[in-house]
Amino acid sequence: MASLKQKWGITSNFQFIVILVVFAITGSTSAYITRPVLELIGITKESMHPLIYWPLSLILILPVYKVLLIIIGTIFLQHTFFWNFVKKMLIRMRLGFLYGTKK
Repeated sequence: MASLKQKWGITSNFQFIVILVVFAITGSTSAYITRPVLELIGITKESMHPLIYWPLSLILILPVYKVLLIIIGTIFLQHTFFWNFVKKMLIRMRLGFLYGTKK
């Protein structure tokens, strides 16, 4: 726990717990939201081969997760932490240009 707190630059145990709760809520919510969105555009497990369905599901869940992470993090008063976290994720995925960086 101490190493994560140091890595993330937080000092409070309360903030640490809030951040973990946000991650849990966001992961569950993004998985929950992705299936209906896929069904809305006509992609279901029954209508697609699993080798097509699951990659499409993963491709969709990535942006949903990032957006929800910022929204839910903001609701829990941790906007700055999660905005920086998402930026770092985008940079590592070579998608930093999406928010204006050239790295």
